Amino acid sequence: MFEKIIYTDSSEQTAAIFGNFDSNVAIIERAFGVEIVNRDSERTSGDAIVIKGESSDAVLKAHSAIEYLKNMVMMGSELTEQSVGYVVGTIQSGEELENFGDDCICVTTKGKPIKAKTVGQKKYVELIKKNTVVLGLGPAGTGKTFLAVAAASTALRNKEVSRIILTRPAVEAGEKLGFLPGDLQTKIDPYLRPLHDALFEMLGPETYARHVERGTIEIAPLAYMRGRTLDDSFIILDEAQNTTPEQMKMFLTRLGSGSKAVVTGDLTQTDLPFGKRSGLVEAAKILDGIDDIAIHRFTERDVVRHKLVQKIILAYEKFERENAVKGAKFRINKDVK
Repeated sequence: MFEKIIYTDSSEQTAAIFGNFDSNVAIIERAFGVEIVNRDSERTSGDAIVIKGESSDAVLKAHSAIEYLKNMVMMGSELTEQSVGYVVGTIQSGEELENFGDDCICVTTKGKPIKAKTVGQKKYVELIKKNTVVLGLGPAGTGKTFLAVAAASTALRNKEVSRIILTRPAVEAGEKLGFLPGDLQTKIDPYLRPLHDALFEMLGPETYARHVERGTIEIAPLAYMRGRTLDDSFIILDEAQNTTPEQMKMFLTRLGSGSKAVVTGDLTQTDLPFGKRSGLVEAAKILDGIDDIAIHRFTERDVVRHKLVQKIILAYEKFERENAVKGAKFRINKDVK
């Protein structure tokens, strides 16, 4: 008979690992053919989780699973059948579970640690931690919104803020809300869907729904921010390239005490009517150099989607540069004539 022991920091931590009616450890016991029991620890606090089995390999795998779940609990993540299943399935397949560390932002409901994947992303996350206002500018696929939502979820779990507010302007590819079917909520849902999806992954549908019901998570169009003071909140303005200068100023001046704001956008994908200035472009110039406000610019090297996305971005940048040169030459020749 082989045996391994894991010590927890508190009885609450032990209870979270075991789950309701020991449902979490039951999954691990069935998967690896081991017995898992809890007993008082010789230490001043916490418990001893004892794993016993006929196979040393099975005991070691179960030990790895419990250690991973313990780290999830320490990160503030709520263990679910899905996350326990993910951990067990990963170990059974022979794949290595990702290590937790200082670079782990949060853990998804599936049990996956969210980490920065590029140098640019890591710097972005560090700036969010250190500053009250951060502007994240860059092309699609760089994780601007996803990482901001991950940071917001962690802040809410750690009780650093009392609510998360996610907003974006309801302007997309020239379409107007009036042309969409349904009531106002139905009309704005397509614009806010990326924010819903990111929160679903971080918190899970049930936890997300509870937070929305309590008002600790609010997702609304930018127009709903006017006239409000947002205290003790983590506020994310997404697709900010589609704001006007007036809207951007209105949003930034909503910031209340104990709050943090992250503004994200891609300056190459502005859907404002022709001749309208982007509030994000203007804000990046006006706010540059102000203490406690950081501006981070992603590049194509930070794209973490399909490798073709990097090539597409570079191709468009080349095309736009060449057209700009041609346009300048045309204007010079016209002036000479």
